[in-house]
Amino acid sequence: MKEYDLVIGLEIHAEVNTNTKVFCSCKNSFGEEPNTNCCPGCLGLPGSLPVLNKKAVEYTVKTGLCLGCEISPLSVFERKNYFYPDLSKAYQISQLVKPLCLGGGLELDSGKFIRLNRIHLEEDAGKLIHKTKTIGTLVDNNRGGIPLMELVTEPDISSASEAVEFLDKLRRTLIYAGVANCKMEQGGMRCDVNLSIKEKGSSKLGTRTEMKNLNSFKMVTRAIEYETKRQIEEIEAGNKIIQQTRKWDDNKGKSYAMRSKENSNDYRYFPDPDLLTVTISKQSIEEIRKSIPELAKDRIIKYTEQYNLPEYDARILTNEKFISDYFDQCLKLTNRPKQLSNWIMTQILKVLKDNPCEDLNEIINAENLVAIVDMLEQKEITRPNANELFNILCFSNLKAKAVAKEKGMLVTLNDEELENFVDEVLKNFADALKDYSRTPEKVIMFFTGKVMALSKGQANPLKTQGLLKNKIPNIIKE
Repeated sequence: MKEYDLVIGLEIHAEVNTNTKVFCSCKNSFGEEPNTNCCPGCLGLPGSLPVLNKKAVEYTVKTGLCLGCEISPLSVFERKNYFYPDLSKAYQISQLVKPLCLGGGLELDSGKFIRLNRIHLEEDAGKLIHKTKTIGTLVDNNRGGIPLMELVTEPDISSASEAVEFLDKLRRTLIYAGVANCKMEQGGMRCDVNLSIKEKGSSKLGTRTEMKNLNSFKMVTRAIEYETKRQIEEIEAGNKIIQQTRKWDDNKGKSYAMRSKENSNDYRYFPDPDLLTVTISKQSIEEIRKSIPELAKDRIIKYTEQYNLPEYDARILTNEKFISDYFDQCLKLTNRPKQLSNWIMTQILKVLKDNPCEDLNEIINAENLVAIVDMLEQKEITRPNANELFNILCFSNLKAKAVAKEKGMLVTLNDEELENFVDEVLKNFADALKDYSRTPEKVIMFFTGKVMALSKGQANPLKTQGLLKNKIPNIIKE
């Protein structure tokens, strides 16, 4: 069998995080009762006129600046004409000839740069809800008219893993920039995959197919792997690849032909007569540039260079903005970045897996986590007690120090009390002393554990070890 190269381009749709829709004043809100967030404007009823949402334009420009795009000084909205049940106007207001952003891209961890062709702003369509054969298909127009950025890559992607990495980096960029929430399970970010294969090393591109509306990274991976295998099998069988749009069925793990692939001339684009040309001044662009917040890549640099965290920690902490925000909140209360990182990555993310939320303060508020970390580092509490305290404080309004004091978790023994515990343990477990000359550290840790258990965690481990190191050699001499 011949070897083949994979050629992939992505079309990513991300809903812009505005309060209202892009051409009317209806709410941009997910989960409302069907057909309650719509008006004559977004339904395209006769006599209604579109009014452009300025914030949607600014957010699209901000996205372009985050991704190194060139911002068009003049931009035009056009009508893309097609009929589909969820498009009540029978056309979509979009952009073709003069989009808001051109060029730009993202660099993968390998150093490979994936180029963007463009970013344009358009309106989303409604949503079809397929019921039983008796009921049929219902239409919810709430989503119709929500501002939608379409980000189109060049065909620079060569594998499913590269596609997923690009999408993940893009998703984080949009979330950190505050322009989109990218909740893929809600349709806030969807992806179309354009894919073709060619003989390895050949410059001649194959015929591409497009798979529509993939809304999870796992789905993107499975769809790419299936379509690659399908195209190779078709070519090896002597058949030609047909340029078409295909629907991915994730339950069955395969795609089906929907229709032959349209080209731009099939949509009869023409400038929307009800919307003016958008003019963006250099001053406006610079003002938007100044509003760009700290992005994930910036925080990774800060965490590794300023706080000396391993890159692994920095990447885990910045994987979701709300995790990074929580870490930053904790750092305002204590200067123990590595200790905080360890607790967040091991304890909190473990709880988060079973209790999804977007504010880690819901699991344990920052003040309580910092209190645990500080008490542990100052030897005011032992690690087992710290773990137990963490579990008690999860999803509660209790205060860390008050609970630790009430439960007797604090290290409170004075020197005389500690020495009494040490003497008692040495007496009760005298047989263990015979191994001291061979494995002194192991014996010290054994007795330390026994003292901690006998004192119910109220002994200071370091002081305990110091006493044991002084006492044991004298006992052995005797």
